[in-house]
Amino acid sequence: MPARSLTPTAVTDWLARYKDAWERRDPDRAAALFTENAAYHELPFAEPKPGRAGIRAYWASVTEDQRDVAFESRVVAVEGRTAVARWSASFSSASSGPRVELDGVFILVFERDDLCSELREWWHVRTSP
Repeated sequence: MPARSLTPTAVTDWLARYKDAWERRDPDRAAALFTENAAYHELPFAEPKPGRAGIRAYWASVTEDQRDVAFESRVVAVEGRTAVARWSASFSSASSGPRVELDGVFILVFERDDLCSELREWWHVRTSP
């Protein structure tokens, strides 16, 4: 049976769950968005975080110091099982205090069950006191 087409609505729903996971700083919710063997590329030249366990560990580490997280996104394009989304996020650093703003792009590849099997992101950061 061929995989059903990925829709912008399905990607928007996935991004809403990603938002929920990040704003709650919940690594279990974040990891549940991905396949068991997913690859999470936080930076273009960095090795990917491997699998759901690697993604969970990464999220537990990076969100530990974040407070008052706000995330927004919108789907830019969907082709086959691949989507492109624009996103922005902001949060406060609990240890150092400044507000951090991120602006980025995701390329997402989904499996039949609408779990993400590959995430590639590019982002820029700005901090303010």
